[in-house]
Amino acid sequence: MERTRVRRRRLASGVLTALAVAAFAFGVALGNSGTAEPEAEISVAETLSIPHLAGERIVLGFPGSQVPARVAAAIRGGRAAGVVLFSDNLPSRAAARRLVAELQSIRRSRALRDPLLVMVDQEGGLVKRLSGAPAASAAEMGARGAAYSREQGRRTAANLGAMGINVDLAPVLDVARPGGTIAATERGFGSTAAAVSATAIPFATALQRGGVAATAKHFPGLGAAPENTDFAVQRIGLSTQTLRSVDEAPYRAFAAAGGDVVMLATAIYPAFSPRPAAFAPEIATGELRDRLGFEGVTITDALDTVAVRAFGGPAKASIAGARAGSDLLLFTEPAPAERAWRALVAKLRAGGLDRGDFEAAAQRVLDLRRELAGR
Repeated sequence: MERTRVRRRRLASGVLTALAVAAFAFGVALGNSGTAEPEAEISVAETLSIPHLAGERIVLGFPGSQVPARVAAAIRGGRAAGVVLFSDNLPSRAAARRLVAELQSIRRSRALRDPLLVMVDQEGGLVKRLSGAPAASAAEMGARGAAYSREQGRRTAANLGAMGINVDLAPVLDVARPGGTIAATERGFGSTAAAVSATAIPFATALQRGGVAATAKHFPGLGAAPENTDFAVQRIGLSTQTLRSVDEAPYRAFAAAGGDVVMLATAIYPAFSPRPAAFAPEIATGELRDRLGFEGVTITDALDTVAVRAFGGPAKASIAGARAGSDLLLFTEPAPAERAWRALVAKLRAGGLDRGDFEAAAQRVLDLRRELAGR
């Protein structure tokens, strides 16, 4: 990406400041007292209805290579900001192009006409939903160095972009520890924070320069987990010092490089909270945003998995995620996504969720959708 989100926001702020000064001077020249203040800029999120605000927090999946009627209705009604696609959705490249085109063609209200977020896990190696780039696993990219990883990121962006896919749920920034599932499945770029940062960040920046949002995962780090959280509850018993100095370090580099999206783990980190990371404000907001300075969009790992079912169903999970500061709530099936959306609407209407925080999260998602339209 040529300019980071932080730089864009500072530039926008500077432009608004200059305009405000000019308006003040103009008022003085006309003989006004100069006390009139310029009107505050209104965000798109502030103009949305509660149902549409809740929709900007939802990503859903569905089976098959055609868009089910209930999914089309959810998108048309503004009840989802994006979709996640898996191998069964993409039996061929031609089918992938048709499916994505169908999703993006669904008529939506004017405020929500920017592209849907269409996501896949295209990490390379064992986790790859489409043929083509990347041509290597994360472990191989890490071993071959930054230039190779950068080239694989560039090719992956071209591969996904040709299908109309605009978000890659990659790269994995977890530090791959011996005995952990990330190392065993070759999903990690290295066994040290420095190695991961040196090779995964070039992959991510090349993706974004190619028009595809990169997603760093699984914050604050899943490298010590012996199993995947899709299949079992995982408790990562590392100290606060280790998590911050080792596991979070690549995410700091990702934030500094202007990374678009960070995926929050559903593992539990007792050093920070007894809740899964995606439901823990100490992690989703305190560590990632306040401590590391990440300003982009956050997304949970899948919320209809074994690890999350032990915590609660879709309604409880969605409310906990929203309260913690997770922007997007990811479900792999339509039914739990619909239950989550209804729960968010009800809780927001009842005043059980902070409206300002909710609008800020929705605005980050809307900003990403708009930005991807222009890449």
